[in-house]
Amino acid sequence: MLYGAMKVSVGGPLKMIFRPWVEGLENVPAEGPAILASNHLSFSDSFFLPAVLDRKVTFIAKAEYFTTPGVKGRLTAAFFKGVGQLPVDRSGARGAGEAAIRSGMDVLERGELFGIYPEGTRSPDGRLYRGKPGGLARVALATGAPVIPVAMIDTEKIQPPGQVMPKIMRPGIRIGRPLDFSRYHGMEHDRFVLRAVTDEVMYEIMKLSGQEYVDIYATAAKRQIADAAKADKEAEKAARAALAQAEKDQAKKEKSERTEP
Repeated sequence: MLYGAMKVSVGGPLKMIFRPWVEGLENVPAEGPAILASNHLSFSDSFFLPAVLDRKVTFIAKAEYFTTPGVKGRLTAAFFKGVGQLPVDRSGARGAGEAAIRSGMDVLERGELFGIYPEGTRSPDGRLYRGKPGGLARVALATGAPVIPVAMIDTEKIQPPGQVMPKIMRPGIRIGRPLDFSRYHGMEHDRFVLRAVTDEVMYEIMKLSGQEYVDIYATAAKRQIADAAKADKEAEKAARAALAQAEKDQAKKEKSERTEP
């Protein structure tokens, strides 16, 4: 009931204001379990995709969204529950993965749609990164649910980092044909099979999105970007210090020359 109300109050205005275009909507089954595996460009991905679907889709979200104290925290928790997101504690990598898998299996066992971002986090630069094999592939093989690749288009341009007001533009959503991995049934603990399944899904997402593919994890890319930014900042600080010292030495030299007989 809450999901329906949020779909009307949030999804309705999103569609009216941003007018997202959609291709392949017929690939989402009218009933029965299915996994929607999407690229992840923006915080808004989890709102635009459910807004264009007739069925409820459940994503997982970090537990902090549900546990923040105070009025704002309670409102945030109510909002995320209303838009169909489940809390997962990500404090431990292994525990977080197991919690995500259990959540996904519960959703699919109810015959519903489960949404997941195989990259594990938002892309830091708009490119498509290597999918993590633990969640998506294990849930797909354990449940037998079909995997539907999804490509979000241009959602990262609506509100780039540092921009307060969103840009009114038309993002897009491409939905691919369901992928059947029943040939791997019972092999959800084989790491080579998990990797193969994940790579196949990421390849289909790449074809749908047109993104450049980078064969490293997005989390590693974010660390590299952060390290590079830190190094640039330290280099700039060192350059400023050197310039200041040079100016100080020059002023001292000029003063010495003026006082000489």
